[in-house]
Amino acid sequence: MNASVQKPSPAFIAASWTALLLGAAAYLIGLFNAEMALNEKGYYLTLLLFGLFAAVSLQKSVRDRVEGIPVSGLYYALCWFALLASLLLLLVGLWNATLLLSEKGFYGMAFALSLFGAVAVQKNTRDLMAAGADEPKRAAKLPPLPGE
Repeated sequence: MNASVQKPSPAFIAASWTALLLGAAAYLIGLFNAEMALNEKGYYLTLLLFGLFAAVSLQKSVRDRVEGIPVSGLYYALCWFALLASLLLLLVGLWNATLLLSEKGFYGMAFALSLFGAVAVQKNTRDLMAAGADEPKRAAKLPPLPGE
């Protein structure tokens, strides 16, 4: 582990969680109130979940590589592909949607804010673990694996 990793400030932690929750909540509330078919709503909900997972997975892969933890090239490329695919699918979906231009912009910005928030929260989690703030507590709570 890198000894120079500092704990993120409480303000940055709060800002990261606020960005994630505000972006996701705005996106989901907008989706709930939208006048579109249920299958369209499912498409956009799935894109949000897929995008959030892809962003966090890519951030973890990048951080692992920086810290010298092995990450296969295939997994790293798949993370990039998944993130870019979620962005492209959102762009195509919004381009073809029968929504006002302001609504399309709203969904795009809420999606982007959610992805940023997810990456920042993941970074804070890794920084806290690297600084040793959470490590002893988590290790003590883990049950032994079967067969150990």
